[in-house]
Amino acid sequence: MNAVMIIDTFWVLLAAILVFFMNLGFAAVEAGFARAKNTVNILSKNFIVFAVSSLGFLLLGWGLMFGGDNPFVGTSHLFILGGADLSFYDNTLTSNVPFWGKFFFQLVFCGTAATIVSGAVAERIKYVAFILFSFALTLILYPIVGHWVWGGGWLADMGFMDFAGDAVVHSLGGWGALSGALILGPRIGKYGKDGKAKAIPGHSMSLAVIGLFVLWLGWFGFNPGSTMSFQNPADVVSILMTTNTAAIAAVLTSTVTSWIYLGKPDLGMTINGCLAGLVGITGSCAYVSVLSSLIIGAIAGVLVVFLVVFFDKIKIDDPVGATSVHLGCGTFGTLCVGLFAQEGVTSLSTRNGLFFGGGFGLLGIQIVGILAIGVFGFVATALVWIVLKKTIGIRVTAEEEIAGLDIGEHGNMAYPDFAPISAAPVSGIPAKEEADRVAAAVASVPGAPADAAGKPADEVPVIHKERTAGPKMTKVTIVTNQSRFSELESTLSRIGVTGLTISNVFGYGMQKGHEAWFRGAPVESRLLPKVKIDVVICKIPVETVVNAVQKVLCTGNVGDGKIFIYDVEDVVKVRTNERGYDALQDEE
Repeated sequence: MNAVMIIDTFWVLLAAILVFFMNLGFAAVEAGFARAKNTVNILSKNFIVFAVSSLGFLLLGWGLMFGGDNPFVGTSHLFILGGADLSFYDNTLTSNVPFWGKFFFQLVFCGTAATIVSGAVAERIKYVAFILFSFALTLILYPIVGHWVWGGGWLADMGFMDFAGDAVVHSLGGWGALSGALILGPRIGKYGKDGKAKAIPGHSMSLAVIGLFVLWLGWFGFNPGSTMSFQNPADVVSILMTTNTAAIAAVLTSTVTSWIYLGKPDLGMTINGCLAGLVGITGSCAYVSVLSSLIIGAIAGVLVVFLVVFFDKIKIDDPVGATSVHLGCGTFGTLCVGLFAQEGVTSLSTRNGLFFGGGFGLLGIQIVGILAIGVFGFVATALVWIVLKKTIGIRVTAEEEIAGLDIGEHGNMAYPDFAPISAAPVSGIPAKEEADRVAAAVASVPGAPADAAGKPADEVPVIHKERTAGPKMTKVTIVTNQSRFSELESTLSRIGVTGLTISNVFGYGMQKGHEAWFRGAPVESRLLPKVKIDVVICKIPVETVVNAVQKVLCTGNVGDGKIFIYDVEDVVKVRTNERGYDALQDEE
């Protein structure tokens, strides 16, 4: 093996390892953007998707992608295992890298396309359904599109340009994410009765930022490595710079856009903005100047903010923004080849786009490719989802979704000693709207006030050194499922209780909690995460509170909760030293 082959092979393997490392980035970003109760499921999906992708691409995917120059799909030497003649592929992509080096580099790209789908269907997809979808995508669908563009297919013959995979990887993965999110439907509690989207914040922005930086690092293998050669270092470093420049531009514009449009510099938008810049430059990174990459990234950063809002408005529930980042900005990046391509900017750039005197020729070809991959990608992935839905089912039960997929699908928890209150209002009985349940609970309580708002407040507080005689004070403690907190809070507010103390607790009663396992062994602690709400009431009858709480929480199932009632001797307001009922007036 000569020096050129050694250098090129080393470069391709280094780049492939960086792209493989992106699996950790996707896992961390998705887990950070999901709720704590689904963390194990997210991490497990990102583990298994690479294994499934590797198997599919090894069994048939490579052959369909690179097996000959049939316009639609590879038809020659499809199977590369079992003593197959691999010399057929000596000149595929490059002759300077041994076959298995080329295979592994293409494999990690294939795995990325499948990983993109994971985030969009998070928090409600059946584990086995996602595994089977990923296998179909990487065994057949991704290789077909890859053949069209990189395997000598009909789009390549037309002159379609996609250097590192805006269309092949990101757009195709995005179409699978979109069809999956549509067919699955939104998460319970994502949309209110009025149809407006409700925020369901992820549990760890720290984890999401860590994942973002891992992905950013991996992209320095994803884009520059697509040269599959280090014989022209100037090309490699130019691609490195266009990649990084687009990312930093998008970080800035997404931050500013969210600051102006949403009122605050939202970190989640900045994370998606950086990814949008990286995706937006992927297809054109070898064909555009550094200045053009600055413009492309800046536009992608703005675009992704409005796409996230747009998909929320049309009720496409995507917990991580995969459709906005990979589909939206992948399509935009593919268009940018036809707009910003500049002949001679690298040795790989041989055509000019519209903005550099090339006319509409290349732009027209890019549009044809976008439409073809879009139609095929959406229809084909939708068919796979529909077949899975009609056979094994693709969505977990409502009870599993509310409790979290970690317990329902895997029988363990990522954070066994910590469980935040569910941020989204969800119902234990999805068939009934939360507002209806709250209204029914309040209506069932005789004499309950309709609304506590507008109560007159004393303009000048009276300071008491000792408690004066007054109405009896009672503490009511309610322990129930975390997912019922929103309904309970609304009910208490409607009957006049405006002060709550909320705690996350763990425990079990006669039911002995849930069964949890770790590495095949039972977990000794079987505690269930609960929420505990404490209220102190004075003039509101205790039975009014008890009856309303029972009405709204009762489903007839084990685990509805318990109510504890205590006498309160005294209350002291720290700020004013008021005592007794006076101390409760603005907090009851």
